[in-house]
Amino acid sequence: MKKKITLLFLTIFVSATIYSQNYNISFVATGASSSVNSVKVENLMQNTSVTLNAGDILHLGPVGVNEIDAGNENLQIFPNPMQDKAELSFYADKDGDAQISIIDIMGKEVMRTDNKFTKGIQKFRLTGLKQGMYFINISNETYFYTTKLISQNTAQADAKIEYTGSENSTITTNQLKNTYTTVNMAYTDGDRLLFKGISGNYSNIITDIPTASKTITFNLTACSDFDNNNYATVQIGTQTWMAENLKTTHYKNGTAIPNVTDNAAWAALATGSYCDYNNTPANSTTYGSLYNWFTVNTGNLCPTGWHLPINAEWETLTTFMGGESIAGGKLKATTLWNSPNTGATNETGFTALPGGGRYTNGSYYDVGNYGSWWNSPENGSAYAWFMNMGYSSSNALSSSFYKTVGYSVRCIKN
Repeated sequence: MKKKITLLFLTIFVSATIYSQNYNISFVATGASSSVNSVKVENLMQNTSVTLNAGDILHLGPVGVNEIDAGNENLQIFPNPMQDKAELSFYADKDGDAQISIIDIMGKEVMRTDNKFTKGIQKFRLTGLKQGMYFINISNETYFYTTKLISQNTAQADAKIEYTGSENSTITTNQLKNTYTTVNMAYTDGDRLLFKGISGNYSNIITDIPTASKTITFNLTACSDFDNNNYATVQIGTQTWMAENLKTTHYKNGTAIPNVTDNAAWAALATGSYCDYNNTPANSTTYGSLYNWFTVNTGNLCPTGWHLPINAEWETLTTFMGGESIAGGKLKATTLWNSPNTGATNETGFTALPGGGRYTNGSYYDVGNYGSWWNSPENGSAYAWFMNMGYSSSNALSSSFYKTVGYSVRCIKN
């Protein structure tokens, strides 16, 4: 009796692992480009990431099947998991006979076919496989390929394997690998994913909690500064924002912005300037540069087609995120902030970063703890408005401070 109970538990466990949340995500683009060169995917709940090349399919599933298609680069199955059908391709390195067998998880051979092939890519269509996990084995006297296949098919039909033809007898295995690839990522229902689609100089960020297989469309928008830094963009409600902090060293007309490193010189400024936190350029690579208000007030800082947001535009953003008391948490990145990073979910992909600031006396402060972003209007002769978020709060609050301090910049599309 004990053995039967153990077997029943194993069967339930395997079934739950195989059939839960297996989703396939594909990607297309619109706007400034109609193609997607690569996609970086981050699981914001599990702190994991994968990168896909053009045409790749993202397979989301439980940890137990996150290597589902890793058997051999010479053998490809798409889609995997399959529903009613799947296309199988493998590379025959020379003319000759080969055997294809499909074996279920209990070790029973479900189908088998023997064919004579010429050198090149051989294509088959699989249909009618009942719900379950299978092993696909292809062999002849010089090669043996194997991989796993999951079927989610619930329809009643006879399992079939049909030869559909061959392609280019001179094609290489790398070319086969590049025809399509399924990239696997561990996923649990409810995980929030961040997708960054890249096409040349354009990139766009979308966040989503997938509940089914789907196609994600990136709306690519030009956002490049004079230094040829290309910024990711994100659509939030009716607004399009930069999803990164500005790091240009030039105004958009090509004029260089003075980089002031000396504390006394910074304190005496009444004209535009920028700096790297702690005078370390690597910090600007991560967090963006810091600018005084005189720089942003020129109206010449943001990339062409973009501008510095005014208070009302920040208010539109925080209202859309549920109000200033919780908007900061939803806008903050889930990394780089110091603990406890209260409320941080990066729900929209805005990815607010804690770039710190530079006081009027030239000293640097609070990288990792606070992020502050200039607004365009001044508040009297000595002060100007800015948006502030902190590591220990979920707030996003507008305030004003001296024009001579250094803060980060986010631009919004015209």
